[in-house]
Amino acid sequence: MSDAMLAETITITGDNGDEIEAYLARPLDTTPRGGVLVIHHMPGYDEGTKEIVRRFAVNGYNAIAPNLFFRVAPGASPDDAAAAARAQGGVPDSQVVGDSDGAIRHLRSLESSNGKVGVIGYCSGGRHTFLVACSLQVEAAVDCYGAFVTRLPDPAMGMTSMKPLMDIAPNLSSPLLGLFGADDKFPTPDETAELEAELRKHGKSTEFHTYEGAGHAFFSVERPSYRSEAAADGWQKVFAFYGRHLAS
Repeated sequence: MSDAMLAETITITGDNGDEIEAYLARPLDTTPRGGVLVIHHMPGYDEGTKEIVRRFAVNGYNAIAPNLFFRVAPGASPDDAAAAARAQGGVPDSQVVGDSDGAIRHLRSLESSNGKVGVIGYCSGGRHTFLVACSLQVEAAVDCYGAFVTRLPDPAMGMTSMKPLMDIAPNLSSPLLGLFGADDKFPTPDETAELEAELRKHGKSTEFHTYEGAGHAFFSVERPSYRSEAAADGWQKVFAFYGRHLAS
């Protein structure tokens, strides 16, 4: 099997038929493989997000990250686009689902797709992962410190587009892996325990891990919050989880 891969910016059809930007990375051989939808964090569709997409391709998956902020600031820097999105109260949940559906459809349309798709997200993308896995059919979902699933943010934070998500927990379509920090305040360990208990009440398959000494964004290598041991173990758990659920 060749180790050649292609990574590129593409256009996909998102919510309401809108054409939006996305970043795709995939191995070039046509061996059937699973796909991974990567949902970017609140700081935006940035280089860190694209590196994660490429990491999945290096490990044998087709991977895609849609730019959820594309409509509010096309062509802007990730920081400016994120600021513009926050200024309008965040991206509506229905739009996130529509854009994610378009990205999943694109993954499943690839010649090398085996039809199975997982979703992963960080920070706000972790919340969106839960939203997507409860709204669309996926085979595996990974929530990396997704906040505001069990409760809404303080109104002073301005994230007015967010809606409660606990009521859709019974609709979770796949097993859920959760990776969290014990020192995180968004979400707190109590909140992640509440979410896991709610999902188990509905008979959902969950695997939650909380890392001591880690706070929010412990996967982000470019931030002071990075925790190498937690991130390394988290990546091992992600690939083991997808290996079980996305294999041909």
